[in-house]
Amino acid sequence: MTLHTRDTLVTFGATSEIPTVQSLSFFIEIGPLVVGLLIAGRVGSGIGAVLANMRVTEQIDGIESLSIDSFKFLVVPRVVACVLALPILTVFMDFSGLLAGFLAEHAASGISFHLYNTRAFASLDWANYIPPTMKTSVFGFIIGTVSAFYGYTTNEGARGVGKAATNAVVVSSLLIIVSDVVLVKCISFIFPGTAY
Repeated sequence: MTLHTRDTLVTFGATSEIPTVQSLSFFIEIGPLVVGLLIAGRVGSGIGAVLANMRVTEQIDGIESLSIDSFKFLVVPRVVACVLALPILTVFMDFSGLLAGFLAEHAASGISFHLYNTRAFASLDWANYIPPTMKTSVFGFIIGTVSAFYGYTTNEGARGVGKAATNAVVVSSLLIIVSDVVLVKCISFIFPGTAY
């Protein structure tokens, strides 16, 4: 992102704003959305495929024959794990992106880490960190529930396993993008005046 925005900002004489632009865009939008889509593709397909395979091979029926609630045993832990893991992964993504941005900017202009860090966080408030990171819990809930739904309810035999994995990724990704639009509006309404 630094490489793409640098030429434009140089044209306007705003190279000192590169760290600020990068930190705002990573913390507010790029980090949460990219993590949501990546996890939808990786974990969502896995949840859908595993649960569909268990349904096809009648393992879920075997669990239920032991008087164990298969929904609580198989679905709830996966949904909770997605809800808890996505904010942590988002923080990791944000700081990894900022570090990569620093390396790119240091190679282009020789900026020091201290100056880059100062400029990156100078105009950020807690409302720029916490709500965007917490909205990924909603993404995690979407990924967990949609993927588990497609895997848990499949009934097409072996073909249904692949179909469940594909549907889990596609529907989760679409719902993440739609919910992101809604959550951005909600956050900007709740925290007016921030750089959202």
